[in-house]
Amino acid sequence: MCGIGGFFAQRSVAPPVVDAMQAALAPRGPDARHAQLWETNGLLHARLSIIDPRPLADQPMANERGDIWIIYNGEVYDWEAAAADLRARAPFRTRSDTEFILRGYEAWGIDKLLERLRGMFAFAILDLAKRKVYLARDRMGEKPLVYSLIGGDLAFGSVVRAVLPFLPREKRTFSAEAIDAYLAHRYVPAPRTIFTGIERLENGCYLEFDLETRTLLKRRYWRPAGATGDWLAALDESVRMRTVADRPLGVFLSGGVDSTVIASRLAKQQLTSYQAFTAAFPGTHFDESGTARETARTLGLRHAEVVIPTSIAEDFERIVEGLDEPFADPSSFPTWYLAREVSHHAKVVLVGDGGDELFGGYKRIAQHLRSSWRNGFTLPFALRPALDGRKLRTELAMDWDSAYSLRFSGFTPAQRAFLQPGATGRAPCYWRGPDQAATDPLERLMAVDFANYLPEYILRKADLCTMAHGLEARAPLLDHHFVERVLALPRNRTYTRPPKLLLQAAMDPRLPADFLRRKKRGFNPPLRHWLRSDLAPRMDALGARLERLTGGQLVAGPVDRFVEHYRRNAERAAEQVLQLLILDSSLAQLAALRHG
Repeated sequence: MCGIGGFFAQRSVAPPVVDAMQAALAPRGPDARHAQLWETNGLLHARLSIIDPRPLADQPMANERGDIWIIYNGEVYDWEAAAADLRARAPFRTRSDTEFILRGYEAWGIDKLLERLRGMFAFAILDLAKRKVYLARDRMGEKPLVYSLIGGDLAFGSVVRAVLPFLPREKRTFSAEAIDAYLAHRYVPAPRTIFTGIERLENGCYLEFDLETRTLLKRRYWRPAGATGDWLAALDESVRMRTVADRPLGVFLSGGVDSTVIASRLAKQQLTSYQAFTAAFPGTHFDESGTARETARTLGLRHAEVVIPTSIAEDFERIVEGLDEPFADPSSFPTWYLAREVSHHAKVVLVGDGGDELFGGYKRIAQHLRSSWRNGFTLPFALRPALDGRKLRTELAMDWDSAYSLRFSGFTPAQRAFLQPGATGRAPCYWRGPDQAATDPLERLMAVDFANYLPEYILRKADLCTMAHGLEARAPLLDHHFVERVLALPRNRTYTRPPKLLLQAAMDPRLPADFLRRKKRGFNPPLRHWLRSDLAPRMDALGARLERLTGGQLVAGPVDRFVEHYRRNAERAAEQVLQLLILDSSLAQLAALRHG
């Protein structure tokens, strides 16, 4: 797990630019930092060493001839059998999966290589003989990759802040569309980023850049599809693979189903030497530490509770910085604190991400299915700017598929119009279309979640919050072999009420019989307390700051009226106020970098 970056330019690149790009990657790779620089090209790497931590396995890494180079972020699993054939051609110098990918590309080419990779990854391969560069992102989107192509110059990185220094200053402009998309969805959906000149590579895709013609092609190499097989065996295999590490390993354990399933499969395979870690919110109704403690005791796992601070004022700016660009999931804050503490005890952690998307665990799916009868039917309502967040009128003005975005949104279209009175061309929804065609309403909703919410919200949060502390998160439920076997099952087995009844077979029988029927609580912080105490001073003059930072796109008066609306006890607007505060802090940080 690492930070990667690089550039392929037609001009010389000043050392301070390289240093700034490398510095932005540093938190992701605390163990080693290296660069391979040519006259106008460069590969940058910051390493978190998990497999073969010797300096010999550091990156950038080249073949013997020095005509193929790789930098890589992630973990590829179960590659030793395939590596046997490669070793017959030439002995490996390391025990690292980095070298496996390098040798695999030499032997098979990019397409066959990607077919054989099982795990999470973002990598760049420079083939000097073919004069080609390949940038690839894993199937599920566990690892991030952003890039910029301006005037035939390509730059890329794990985070936006690693690419920004490469851009000419006149190109470092905030995207008005991305700001509106952030207001709509709480994050900026791929392929956009907050900057007009930087894009995000979608999961399951790779880029091919021709160093001669300076052209860039994007190709999709994987789409979700079912494959028959034993899903439980695939899950056990996935869990086992993800325990392979040369550094200490732990488990994130909540009171929920998904992380409990992971812990159960560890116990089933007698892999109980690892420590489980739980975020604790003492004295609150959403504290799950007691349930997690009992689960760990039953399964024979060592357990530690990490108490989430009641005060976040001192860390707010650091957390926003770690999130790279505007990103407003409230659970990012406890995830960041949990990862910070766990990083002192482990360098790898297993997480339960992916279960809700695979098994339809979100309440919003059932809620939206109730209106599936209307499909493309809409009512011709005119959009009127509004302070409150009532959504029914807006929902009926959108087609049924697009209206699903309102079930998990930041600001409604009417609220966005209120905050941005002069903006035009606002889209109701900025989600990209699903990667697989579906006619069944349920299939369509789950496909939309799989293409948008999972890679760009859930997994982006997990990656950014853990890597901010040099901690690698591994998600067994997102192994693509397991995913494909679940997708092949009849939908009445994978989508149930209560959710995830299929996973009863994966739960340890010693756990309470009603575990799967317990109410889903989510991973919620004490947000209202934070807003009424630590974060309250940040609301003063918020409108003026956002108007300045967005070049007048958001207007001071409406923003301050919205904040006052919240302060007058409109508690349902708490998450939206947090969203505005994060936008303020994030844009201010990025503006400083933009002009630096």
